[in-house]
Amino acid sequence: MNMAPCLFCRIAGGEISADVVFSDEEVVAFRDIHPQAPSHVLIIPRKHIASVTDLADEDAELMGRLFTVARDLAREEGIAGDGYRVVVNTGPGAGQSVFHVHMHLLGGRHLSWPPG
Repeated sequence: MNMAPCLFCRIAGGEISADVVFSDEEVVAFRDIHPQAPSHVLIIPRKHIASVTDLADEDAELMGRLFTVARDLAREEGIAGDGYRVVVNTGPGAGQSVFHVHMHLLGGRHLSWPPG
């Protein structure tokens, strides 16, 4: 088993550079390198949690914090007025490719429904 830290843990730890737009003791947010909208920011907890399936009850406050960071970043990105999407993919069948829980904040264009 590979014991090296995951990609997002390495970004949160400063080992790998990223276009960081927000950082505090619990959360890091950075621009997606393959943006799917004019504004596409990934929001991650510093704590490694592989996916939503792996959340513990005590992670509820931390996950709520991710949502408030998403709200604030939507305002800063100028996408709050027209609308934005917050997506959390869970598992490979849903498109999760990095197994560190994260939110995609997407906006700046019309987002159709249903997704995918």
